[in-house]
Amino acid sequence: MNRRKALLALHLGALFFGLSGIFGKLALAAPIVIVFGRALFAVAALGLFTQRGAAQVRPNWQRCLALAGAGLLLGGHWWSFFVAIKVAGVAVATLGFASFPAFTVLLEGLLFKERVSRGEWAVVGLVCLGLTLVTPHFDFASEATLGLAWAILSGLLFALVSVSNRATTRGLHPAQAALWQNISILLCSLPLAWSLLPTVRAFDWLWIALLGLLCTALAHSLFVASLRVLNARSASVVFALEPVYGIVFAWWLFHEQPSLRMLGGGALIVLATVLSARLSKHSPSVDDLS
Repeated sequence: MNRRKALLALHLGALFFGLSGIFGKLALAAPIVIVFGRALFAVAALGLFTQRGAAQVRPNWQRCLALAGAGLLLGGHWWSFFVAIKVAGVAVATLGFASFPAFTVLLEGLLFKERVSRGEWAVVGLVCLGLTLVTPHFDFASEATLGLAWAILSGLLFALVSVSNRATTRGLHPAQAALWQNISILLCSLPLAWSLLPTVRAFDWLWIALLGLLCTALAHSLFVASLRVLNARSASVVFALEPVYGIVFAWWLFHEQPSLRMLGGGALIVLATVLSARLSKHSPSVDDLS
């Protein structure tokens, strides 16, 4: 794969990740059912992907437990993100989730005793300012504010996944780590989703399947392939376009037209994501992506 094809694969991966909110909105099912279905189809695809690849090192039981814990955080991120979509729409949910770089900066400084630079504090400030612009007034009786709160929780959980992956995925192939995490999500969400499965329409299973296959397994594979040519920092900058893709498609498909204030807040959050990627001293793992 040359650089041009790697960039194309990277943008397609970012596009598919950005479409996760679209498919989550199209699927008229409870968020826990969407989480279960996404994990189900992702496990099937990632299982085939890892079987076809080179021989993988089987993690020991301690590593499996750590991956399971990270998987639960990832499942919580998915669930709160889909709740935010159902409550406030794709645009608000996507922008609220995009707050995760600020949480990552703060968590790494707190948990790993790493000094937070001025540039990283600027990332936190940009995200906070962007979030205040996304919602015109903070009233938890309003759907927009409540949805934004769920989306920010989703961003916090995603940041926890990113931080935990620094310790849990080291030495493992990214697809293998993602497979174990998705197995954890599948097993834990099944008891909660079981009673609701018979009520899911066949057409909604289509959207959930696309969510698991395109937005999880395929997007993951494209990211892995692109990193063989591009460096991880450049890839992170491209993936800052993920919320942009989500908002554009929501505008086109669902007529969720963002206000100028929301667009300004979104621009600040995307800028913070790009700045965070350039300031990061740690190369992001593919498993850090939704």
